[in-house]
Amino acid sequence: MTRPGSSLFRLRRLPFAACALTLIAGLAACSSGPPLFLSDGRPTIQVQCPASGDRDSCAQQARARCAGAGYDTVATSTDNGNYTLVFACRKAQ
Repeated sequence: MTRPGSSLFRLRRLPFAACALTLIAGLAACSSGPPLFLSDGRPTIQVQCPASGDRDSCAQQARARCAGAGYDTVATSTDNGNYTLVFACRKAQ
């Protein structure tokens, strides 16, 4: 025996579930973050600085994060007034 209105309740939930799944799929497809690790196992780090200002501040942040070991640039981009630097610290010798 079914309760009256139970199928109507399920039909009302369907658009919500479809919308939620579409949103999740869309967000997953649009993610364009840097890789977490390089093929050699080093982690990547992302820093931002104003694109209109001195981009050397991003390089200074990278040098400070790598504590003098140096760094390799993985990617750079400029978007919405921000300069983004993705880098990986070199291994200490």
